[in-house]
Amino acid sequence: MIQNYINWEKRQINWWKKKLRISEHGIAWISFIKGILVGLLFYHLLFN
Repeated sequence: MIQNYINWEKRQINWWKKKLRISEHGIAWISFIKGILVGLLFYHLLFN
């Protein structure tokens, strides 16, 4: 069951890479920036 999820996730990542025409490095930067934005949103909602 876990292997099915891992394979599904890999297919999703490859689909987005092709769709956006970016490299794995680009995917890493998008994930990093998304993580910062989500973290700032949670911080803002919880501490303000």
